[in-house]
Amino acid sequence: MTVEVINESVAMLPEYGGVPIAFRVESRFRIEPIQSGLGGLLLIEEPVATYIKDYDAVKGEGPSRWLRQWEISNWGILSAFDGKQRVGGAVVAWKTEGVNMLEGREDLAALWDLRVHPNYRGKGVGQRLFARALAWARERQCRRFKVETQNINVPACRFYARQGCELGAVNRYAYGDAMDEVQLLWYRDV
Repeated sequence: MTVEVINESVAMLPEYGGVPIAFRVESRFRIEPIQSGLGGLLLIEEPVATYIKDYDAVKGEGPSRWLRQWEISNWGILSAFDGKQRVGGAVVAWKTEGVNMLEGREDLAALWDLRVHPNYRGKGVGQRLFARALAWARERQCRRFKVETQNINVPACRFYARQGCELGAVNRYAYGDAMDEVQLLWYRDV
């Protein structure tokens, strides 16, 4: 398998979004505060009743909507192809007013989205996309790279740790009462 990662324009987001992002949830990290958090936090993996999580199915979410929500001309759209077949992609947000993940900083880039077709998961496509996204941020003189995931995406957490990211923030209340998920923010120096 020869997978090529290329830069694309934001006009390709509808095609980019054709790669499924849904994944099977079989476990989660339960966040256990030690001494009300003063002693740190424990992340304890525990099984859950299996279900499918699809962020693109959430109302108002997904690649085709980003153009309407933000001015994304500074974003990097990276797509992975096996021959002519689109098998994955990564989107990097940078220098975008109103995107809280960027903290108003120009030396910070955020991995906004990473998706790999289910038939290609576990074959190094995500690793290649992550490396290319990191290089994209480096080319723009970013000093730090930020990634958001949730405690229900245990494979993603392990993936980002293998890519050299460190867990920098845990927000148990980021998503309100509507979702039983915890926001995990990962960081890596560029």
